[in-house]
Amino acid sequence: MSEKVYLNGEIVELSKAAVTVSNPSLLHGVGLFETLRSYDGRAFLLQRHIERMINSAKHFDMPVLELTERIPDAVAAVLTANKLKNARIRFTAMPPGAQGENEGPTLLVAAQETAGYPPALYERGMTVHLNTRWRQSGLDPLAGHKTTSYFPRLLALRDAQAAGCGEALWFTPDNRLAEACMSNVFIVKGNGLRTPTLDTPVLPGITREVVIELAARAGLQVEQTALTVNDLLDADEVFLTNAIMEIMPVTRIEQKALGNEKPGPITSQLLKAYDEMTRQAESTS
Repeated sequence: MSEKVYLNGEIVELSKAAVTVSNPSLLHGVGLFETLRSYDGRAFLLQRHIERMINSAKHFDMPVLELTERIPDAVAAVLTANKLKNARIRFTAMPPGAQGENEGPTLLVAAQETAGYPPALYERGMTVHLNTRWRQSGLDPLAGHKTTSYFPRLLALRDAQAAGCGEALWFTPDNRLAEACMSNVFIVKGNGLRTPTLDTPVLPGITREVVIELAARAGLQVEQTALTVNDLLDADEVFLTNAIMEIMPVTRIEQKALGNEKPGPITSQLLKAYDEMTRQAESTS
């Protein structure tokens, strides 16, 4: 069965979906997107992802707000059209182009089957790369927002993969730890979690937010604070979070092994709690 997508109110085959050549996302990388997972046919934490897109649209005064009301039905339609239960979902909102007075904003929703990252990776943990070529700055107007201008992230990720790593960690011009290319980062020291503050700047990750909630529920101290590479290398445990990987243990930073080079107990505890949360979502779908 050929993949089908939602494009501006219609379900169409992926090979036939098209936007105009004046589309700002195509020409200039102007647009917003969200990625999330569905479990047993239910788009997990969909409303939180929509709210983040709304916040970014308001911040940039981007004329796509009218699209956000259509997203829940569009996501459901794409899952149904592709007969998907467990999927990676992406919805993209693009403002109208400068050409043509009747051209409105564009909403594209796509989904592909996924079971997440390989289970073996959670058992052994990921190796991450330190991105020293580029910096993440509060002077970047796109920092902290999920925009379609994503090439810098892909460049750093390409460097990481060339070095045999699964992700790359970004730092600010004053050498504070920020986040990874596609995920937020946490360190564990003792019985507490530490993660960079949102104004570092970092993306206000939905999974980051959930992990903070789960940690607090489990009685774990969570501190949002400035961190350095030394904090990272001295951590008892390190893990990454995003909606697709969920909670990914990090057991090596390049050549430096962390702990006993196995996922730590707190990371494993939070991963189990997150898994239970997704299963609860399944049972209510």
